[in-house]
Amino acid sequence: MSAAGPREPAQPATTFAVLGYGRFGQAFADLLLQAGHRVRAWDPHADLPAALAAASMPAAIGVARWIVLAMPVPHMRDALLALRPLLHAGQTVLDVGSVKLHPCAMMDELLGADIPHVGTHPLFGPLSLARDERPRRTVICPAADHPQAAARAGELFRDLGCEVIVQDPESHDRAMARTHALAFFIAKGLIDLGVDDGLPVAPPSFHGMKHMLAAVRGDAGHLFAAIQRENPFAAEARAQLLAELERVHRQLLDDADGDSLAISAPSA
Repeated sequence: MSAAGPREPAQPATTFAVLGYGRFGQAFADLLLQAGHRVRAWDPHADLPAALAAASMPAAIGVARWIVLAMPVPHMRDALLALRPLLHAGQTVLDVGSVKLHPCAMMDELLGADIPHVGTHPLFGPLSLARDERPRRTVICPAADHPQAAARAGELFRDLGCEVIVQDPESHDRAMARTHALAFFIAKGLIDLGVDDGLPVAPPSFHGMKHMLAAVRGDAGHLFAAIQRENPFAAEARAQLLAELERVHRQLLDDADGDSLAISAPSA
Protein backbone atom coordinates (compact mmCIF):
# COMPACT_ATOMS: atom_id res chain seq x y z
CA MET A 1 0.00 0.00 0.00
CA SER A 2 1.06 3.59 -0.52
CA ALA A 3 2.85 5.27 2.35
CA ALA A 4 0.84 8.46 1.82
CA GLY A 5 -1.26 9.60 4.76
CA PRO A 6 -5.05 9.64 4.88
CA ARG A 7 -6.79 11.98 2.46
CA GLU A 8 -9.99 13.88 3.04
CA PRO A 9 -12.92 11.67 1.92
CA ALA A 10 -15.35 12.91 -0.73
CA GLN A 11 -18.07 12.15 1.82
CA PRO A 12 -17.79 12.98 5.55
CA ALA A 13 -15.56 10.56 7.48
CA THR A 14 -17.49 7.49 8.58
CA THR A 15 -16.72 4.79 11.15
CA PHE A 16 -16.43 1.25 9.84
CA ALA A 17 -16.34 -1.95 11.85
CA VAL A 18 -14.23 -4.47 9.95
CA LEU A 19 -14.99 -7.94 11.30
CA GLY A 20 -12.26 -10.28 10.13
CA TYR A 21 -8.68 -9.09 9.75
CA GLY A 22 -7.24 -11.61 7.32
CA ARG A 23 -5.32 -10.57 4.23
CA PHE A 24 -8.27 -8.88 2.55
CA GLY A 25 -9.77 -7.48 5.75
CA GLN A 26 -6.46 -5.80 6.49
CA ALA A 27 -6.09 -4.47 2.95
CA PHE A 28 -9.66 -3.14 2.93
CA ALA A 29 -9.16 -1.48 6.32
CA ASP A 30 -6.03 0.22 4.94
CA LEU A 31 -7.99 1.40 1.91
CA LEU A 32 -10.69 2.90 4.14
CA LEU A 33 -8.08 4.63 6.29
CA GLN A 34 -6.36 6.09 3.24
CA ALA A 35 -9.73 7.47 2.16
CA GLY A 36 -9.97 9.31 5.48
CA HIS A 37 -12.46 7.06 7.26
CA ARG A 38 -12.31 5.70 10.80
CA VAL A 39 -11.88 1.94 11.30
CA ARG A 40 -12.40 -0.35 14.26
CA ALA A 41 -11.41 -3.97 13.66
CA TRP A 42 -12.21 -7.18 15.48
CA ASP A 43 -10.83 -10.64 14.86
CA PRO A 44 -10.11 -13.03 17.74
CA HIS A 45 -7.76 -15.04 15.49
CA ALA A 46 -5.50 -12.21 14.27
CA ASP A 47 -2.99 -9.75 15.64
CA LEU A 48 -4.49 -6.31 15.09
CA PRO A 49 -2.75 -2.93 15.25
CA ALA A 50 -3.47 -1.32 18.60
CA ALA A 51 -4.85 1.79 16.89
CA LEU A 52 -7.59 -0.28 15.20
CA ALA A 53 -8.24 -3.11 17.63
CA ALA A 54 -11.57 -3.30 19.41
CA ALA A 55 -11.83 -5.24 22.65
CA SER A 56 -14.90 -7.14 21.45
CA MET A 57 -17.39 -7.38 18.63
CA PRO A 58 -19.88 -5.10 20.44
CA ALA A 59 -17.11 -2.55 21.01
CA ALA A 60 -16.21 -2.66 17.30
CA ILE A 61 -19.71 -2.05 16.01
CA GLY A 62 -21.03 0.28 18.72
CA VAL A 63 -20.59 3.57 16.85
CA ALA A 64 -20.01 2.16 13.37
CA ARG A 65 -22.24 3.18 10.49
CA TRP A 66 -20.95 0.35 8.28
CA ILE A 67 -20.37 -3.24 9.40
CA VAL A 68 -17.98 -5.05 7.04
CA LEU A 69 -18.13 -8.85 7.11
CA ALA A 70 -14.61 -9.88 6.04
CA MET A 71 -14.50 -13.33 7.62
CA PRO A 72 -14.53 -16.60 5.60
CA VAL A 73 -17.99 -17.45 4.29
CA PRO A 74 -18.33 -20.61 6.45
CA HIS A 75 -18.03 -18.39 9.55
CA MET A 76 -20.54 -15.81 8.40
CA ARG A 77 -23.71 -17.37 9.79
CA ASP A 78 -22.32 -17.54 13.32
CA ALA A 79 -21.11 -13.95 13.01
CA LEU A 80 -24.52 -12.74 11.82
CA LEU A 81 -26.31 -14.58 14.63
CA ALA A 82 -24.00 -12.92 17.16
CA LEU A 83 -24.35 -9.53 15.46
CA ARG A 84 -28.09 -9.39 15.01
CA PRO A 85 -29.06 -8.37 18.59
CA LEU A 86 -26.43 -5.62 18.51
CA LEU A 87 -27.47 -3.94 15.25
CA HIS A 88 -29.91 -1.12 14.57
CA ALA A 89 -31.52 0.30 11.45
CA GLY A 90 -29.02 3.17 11.26
CA GLN A 91 -26.24 0.75 10.38
CA THR A 92 -25.55 -1.01 7.09
CA VAL A 93 -24.03 -4.48 6.86
CA LEU A 94 -22.01 -5.48 3.81
CA ASP A 95 -19.95 -8.54 3.03
CA VAL A 96 -16.87 -8.56 0.81
CA GLY A 97 -16.74 -12.24 -0.20
CA SER A 98 -16.05 -13.62 -3.66
CA VAL A 99 -19.34 -15.55 -3.79
CA LYS A 100 -22.71 -13.92 -3.36
CA LEU A 101 -25.66 -16.35 -3.48
CA HIS A 102 -25.09 -17.90 -0.07
CA PRO A 103 -23.95 -14.75 1.80
CA CYS A 104 -26.77 -12.63 0.37
CA ALA A 105 -29.33 -15.30 1.26
CA MET A 106 -27.95 -15.47 4.80
CA MET A 107 -28.16 -11.70 5.23
CA ASP A 108 -31.72 -11.69 3.87
CA GLU A 109 -32.67 -14.47 6.29
CA LEU A 110 -30.97 -13.19 9.43
CA LEU A 111 -31.13 -9.41 8.97
CA GLY A 112 -34.39 -9.25 7.01
CA ALA A 113 -36.20 -5.99 6.41
CA ASP A 114 -35.06 -4.39 9.67
CA ILE A 115 -31.28 -4.09 9.15
CA PRO A 116 -29.99 -2.56 5.89
CA HIS A 117 -27.57 -4.90 4.12
CA VAL A 118 -25.94 -5.40 0.73
CA GLY A 119 -23.68 -7.97 -0.90
CA THR A 120 -20.45 -6.72 -2.43
CA HIS A 121 -17.45 -8.28 -4.15
CA PRO A 122 -14.43 -5.99 -4.53
CA LEU A 123 -12.68 -7.34 -7.64
CA PHE A 124 -9.23 -6.62 -6.24
CA GLY A 125 -6.97 -7.93 -3.54
CA PRO A 126 -3.93 -7.00 -1.47
CA LEU A 127 -1.48 -7.39 -4.36
CA SER A 128 -3.52 -5.38 -6.86
CA LEU A 129 -4.09 -2.67 -4.24
CA ALA A 130 -0.36 -2.51 -3.49
CA ARG A 131 0.32 -2.10 -7.21
CA ASP A 132 -2.51 0.44 -7.54
CA GLU A 133 -3.79 -1.51 -10.53
CA ARG A 134 -6.64 0.09 -12.47
CA PRO A 135 -9.45 -0.07 -13.23
CA ARG A 136 -10.55 -1.05 -9.74
CA ARG A 137 -14.02 -2.58 -9.83
CA THR A 138 -16.60 -3.74 -7.28
CA VAL A 139 -19.75 -5.78 -7.84
CA ILE A 140 -22.78 -4.81 -5.77
CA CYS A 141 -25.71 -7.21 -5.27
CA PRO A 142 -28.66 -5.22 -3.85
CA ALA A 143 -31.03 -6.76 -1.33
CA ALA A 144 -34.65 -6.49 -2.45
CA ASP A 145 -35.69 -4.85 0.83
CA HIS A 146 -32.82 -2.36 0.89
CA PRO A 147 -32.23 -0.54 -2.41
CA GLN A 148 -30.95 2.52 -0.55
CA ALA A 149 -28.26 0.43 1.12
CA ALA A 150 -27.06 -0.61 -2.34
CA ALA A 151 -27.07 3.02 -3.46
CA ARG A 152 -25.00 4.02 -0.43
CA ALA A 153 -22.59 1.17 -1.06
CA GLY A 154 -22.18 2.37 -4.64
CA GLU A 155 -21.27 5.84 -3.40
CA LEU A 156 -18.83 4.35 -0.90
CA PHE A 157 -16.98 2.27 -3.46
CA ARG A 158 -16.87 5.08 -6.00
CA ASP A 159 -15.29 7.24 -3.29
CA LEU A 160 -12.71 4.45 -2.89
CA GLY A 161 -11.83 4.76 -6.57
CA CYS A 162 -13.92 1.88 -7.89
CA GLU A 163 -16.11 1.37 -10.90
CA VAL A 164 -19.36 -0.19 -9.69
CA ILE A 165 -21.14 -3.09 -11.39
CA VAL A 166 -24.64 -4.04 -10.20
CA GLN A 167 -25.62 -7.70 -10.52
CA ASP A 168 -27.97 -10.16 -8.89
CA PRO A 169 -26.20 -12.83 -6.80
CA GLU A 170 -26.80 -15.70 -9.23
CA SER A 171 -25.47 -13.76 -12.23
CA HIS A 172 -22.43 -12.79 -10.19
CA ASP A 173 -21.65 -16.33 -9.11
CA ARG A 174 -22.13 -17.70 -12.63
CA ALA A 175 -19.73 -15.08 -13.99
CA MET A 176 -17.19 -15.77 -11.24
CA ALA A 177 -17.37 -19.51 -11.91
CA ARG A 178 -16.20 -18.93 -15.50
CA THR A 179 -13.56 -16.33 -14.61
CA HIS A 180 -12.38 -16.27 -11.00
CA ALA A 181 -12.81 -19.98 -10.25
CA LEU A 182 -11.44 -21.16 -13.61
CA ALA A 183 -8.42 -18.85 -13.36
CA PHE A 184 -7.57 -20.36 -9.96
CA PHE A 185 -8.23 -23.89 -11.25
CA ILE A 186 -5.89 -23.42 -14.23
CA ALA A 187 -3.27 -21.67 -12.11
CA LYS A 188 -3.20 -24.47 -9.54
CA GLY A 189 -2.80 -27.07 -12.27
CA LEU A 190 0.09 -25.17 -13.88
CA ILE A 191 1.83 -24.48 -10.59
CA ASP A 192 1.49 -28.11 -9.45
CA LEU A 193 2.98 -29.18 -12.80
CA GLY A 194 5.95 -26.90 -12.22
CA VAL A 195 4.93 -24.41 -14.91
CA ASP A 196 5.75 -21.51 -12.64
CA ASP A 197 6.21 -17.81 -13.21
CA GLY A 198 9.94 -18.18 -12.48
CA LEU A 199 10.73 -20.05 -15.72
CA PRO A 200 13.80 -18.44 -17.35
CA VAL A 201 12.72 -19.26 -20.93
CA ALA A 202 9.21 -18.31 -21.99
CA PRO A 203 7.77 -16.63 -25.09
CA PRO A 204 5.84 -13.35 -24.92
CA SER A 205 2.59 -15.30 -25.14
CA PHE A 206 3.33 -16.68 -21.68
CA HIS A 207 3.72 -13.27 -20.05
CA GLY A 208 -0.02 -12.95 -19.47
CA MET A 209 -0.01 -16.38 -17.83
CA LYS A 210 2.87 -15.31 -15.59
CA HIS A 211 0.81 -12.34 -14.47
CA MET A 212 -2.15 -14.59 -13.69
CA LEU A 213 0.00 -16.98 -11.66
CA ALA A 214 1.52 -14.12 -9.68
CA ALA A 215 -1.88 -12.54 -9.08
CA VAL A 216 -3.44 -15.80 -7.91
CA ARG A 217 -0.58 -16.51 -5.53
CA GLY A 218 -0.24 -12.96 -4.24
CA ASP A 219 -3.90 -12.03 -3.80
CA ALA A 220 -5.71 -15.14 -2.65
CA GLY A 221 -3.87 -18.36 -3.35
CA HIS A 222 -4.75 -19.55 0.17
CA LEU A 223 -8.44 -19.30 -0.73
CA PHE A 224 -8.32 -21.82 -3.60
CA ALA A 225 -10.57 -24.44 -1.99
CA ALA A 226 -13.05 -21.84 -0.75
CA ILE A 227 -13.36 -20.21 -4.17
CA GLN A 228 -14.04 -23.60 -5.77
CA ARG A 229 -16.37 -25.06 -3.14
CA GLU A 230 -18.43 -22.05 -2.11
CA ASN A 231 -19.43 -21.04 -5.63
CA PRO A 232 -22.36 -23.31 -6.57
CA PHE A 233 -21.50 -23.07 -10.29
CA ALA A 234 -17.74 -23.69 -10.07
CA ALA A 235 -17.92 -27.49 -10.39
CA GLU A 236 -19.98 -27.21 -13.58
CA ALA A 237 -17.53 -24.68 -15.04
CA ARG A 238 -14.55 -26.93 -14.21
CA ALA A 239 -16.26 -29.92 -15.81
CA GLN A 240 -17.02 -27.94 -18.97
CA LEU A 241 -13.41 -26.77 -19.20
CA LEU A 242 -12.04 -30.28 -18.70
CA ALA A 243 -14.42 -31.67 -21.33
CA GLU A 244 -13.39 -29.00 -23.82
CA LEU A 245 -9.68 -29.60 -23.18
CA GLU A 246 -10.22 -33.33 -23.62
CA ARG A 247 -12.00 -32.66 -26.93
CA VAL A 248 -9.09 -30.56 -28.19
CA HIS A 249 -6.62 -33.16 -26.95
CA ARG A 250 -8.44 -35.87 -28.92
CA GLN A 251 -8.51 -33.71 -32.02
CA LEU A 252 -4.75 -33.26 -31.80
CA LEU A 253 -4.21 -37.00 -31.35
CA ASP A 254 -6.49 -37.71 -34.33
CA ASP A 255 -4.45 -35.35 -36.53
CA ALA A 256 -7.46 -33.15 -37.21
CA ASP A 257 -7.29 -30.52 -39.90
CA GLY A 258 -5.22 -27.54 -38.76
CA ASP A 259 -7.91 -25.04 -39.65
CA SER A 260 -10.34 -26.66 -37.23
CA LEU A 261 -7.79 -26.35 -34.44
CA ALA A 262 -6.89 -22.72 -34.99
CA ILE A 263 -7.63 -20.37 -32.09
CA SER A 264 -10.16 -17.85 -33.33
CA ALA A 265 -9.22 -14.19 -33.37
CA PRO A 266 -11.16 -11.82 -31.12
CA SER A 267 -14.25 -10.35 -32.69
CA ALA A 268 -14.00 -6.75 -33.87
